[in-house]
Amino acid sequence: MKIVIVNGSHRKNGATARILQEIEKQLRKYEDVDIQVYHVSDMDLHYCIGCSSCYRTGECIYKDDAEKMSLELQDADGVILGSPTYASNVSGQMKVIIDRGHFVMKQLLYGKYGISVATYENHGGKSVSKILNRILTYSGAKISGTIVSKNEFNANPLEDVRLEKSIQKITKRLYRDITKKHRYIFQDMKHWIVFQVGIKPFVLRKGPQYDGVVRYWREKNMAI
Repeated sequence: MKIVIVNGSHRKNGATARILQEIEKQLRKYEDVDIQVYHVSDMDLHYCIGCSSCYRTGECIYKDDAEKMSLELQDADGVILGSPTYASNVSGQMKVIIDRGHFVMKQLLYGKYGISVATYENHGGKSVSKILNRILTYSGAKISGTIVSKNEFNANPLEDVRLEKSIQKITKRLYRDITKKHRYIFQDMKHWIVFQVGIKPFVLRKGPQYDGVVRYWREKNMAI
C-alpha cells in the first residue's frame, strides 16, 4: 500500500505539518504501508504557464518536483493533501501543485482514496477544505475523511484531544477503505456526473490537443 502526503505549508513545524505528521505516525503502525512525504518548502516548483503541453503529450515541459510528485501519485493507493489558509484559500505553493499536478483532466487520483487537511487561525478554513475536497473528487478520488483545525499561531493543534482522536479514526478509515476497496455511493455518483458530463465530452472534443489525456485514461483502463 502506497500513500503520498503533501504538506502545502512552507512551515515544517506548523499546524498543518503537525497534523500530517500525526497522520503519518498512525499510518506507519501498519507494516504494509509505504509513505512518501512531500514538503513544498523542499520542492523545486515551476509555475504553470498554460502551454497545454501536458494535455497533448501527457507530460509537463518542466522536469521538476511537481512532475516527480505526479508520477508518485500515479502509483499511489492513497493521497493526503494539507494546506494552511491564506486569504480564505490554499497556500500559493499548494495552488502551484494543483495547477501542475495533472489532477483533474488526467484523472490522476482515479480509484484512490484521500484525506484533506485544512488549518486556519481566523477565518476561511472551511473554504480551503472545500477546495481540497473538490480537487480530490474531481480527480477521481474517494474522500475517506476531512480535517479542519482552528489554531492560534504557533500553537500545537495536537493538544486538542478531540482532534487527535479524530486523526486516529480517519487514518484507520483510510487504511480500511484502501484494503477493502470501500465504496462511497454518493461520491461515486458525483464523480460520474463530473466526468461523464463535464470532463470527458470536453476532452474528446479537443481531439489531438488532448491525446496525452486520452492515452492516460486508456492505460488506466478508465471507461471512455
